[in-house]
Amino acid sequence: MSLSMLLFPVLGAVAGILAGLLGIGGGLVLVTALVWLLPVYGIPKDAAMHAALATSLASIVLTGVSSARAHHRRGSVLWPSVAWLVPGMLLGGWLGARLAIGLDGEVLKYGVIAYCAIAGTQMLLSRSPPDTGAAVVPTGAGMTGAGIGIGIASSLVGIGGGSMTVPLLVWRGVQPVRAVGTSAACGVFIGLASASGYALQAPGDVLPSMAWGYVYLPAAIGIALASVLVAPLGTRLAHAISGPALKRVFAVFMYCIGASLLLW
Repeated sequence: MSLSMLLFPVLGAVAGILAGLLGIGGGLVLVTALVWLLPVYGIPKDAAMHAALATSLASIVLTGVSSARAHHRRGSVLWPSVAWLVPGMLLGGWLGARLAIGLDGEVLKYGVIAYCAIAGTQMLLSRSPPDTGAAVVPTGAGMTGAGIGIGIASSLVGIGGGSMTVPLLVWRGVQPVRAVGTSAACGVFIGLASASGYALQAPGDVLPSMAWGYVYLPAAIGIALASVLVAPLGTRLAHAISGPALKRVFAVFMYCIGASLLLW
């Protein structure tokens, strides 16, 4: 039991590095690890996937704050884009949690696996527009609409939306490192809306004590505290890696996470 408790901060450290490096909050690696670990605490297997998604999203809030702060200091957060994306993401995150609660855990698992494969391939095959040196800051109602879809999908797979927000911004002409920084800021709001949805819309006492709906609080807190400390390290790595290399790292990460979930 004590060993598994120590694993939460370790997971948090990994998530923090990934949050700064890829703008994804480490959500997918957290979901994969938590579905194996949470049953140790008496969580039934048929609720483990829902709890893993909810707990991952809750921990992403603090991780995202730390990562976004570090990116902001380097000037890589496009706040006007964030302002247009966030309203849609808040709505989508809440609706996605509602949808996920009504789905079977096995369905959610294969949804996450499929998502990893699609997101990895999309990022690997995408081509960034030529860098003209101009500052591209996407805004408008279309971004809000995209935010709804990103929020719903993120809530269903337990992430801060980076694997969708980053490709969207890169497609709109944003440099990859700025797309990562902007995504990190957006992930804070997705985590808040989605985790609240899993907590407040859960059907009664679905988990053991020390839980808020589907959010298992000891795991969420342990992961978040450790991730906050190391997220700036991931940010420094992101600024040191070239755009094409960053996209390849992102794609390989997606494939590895999807493959690991097949064993659960």
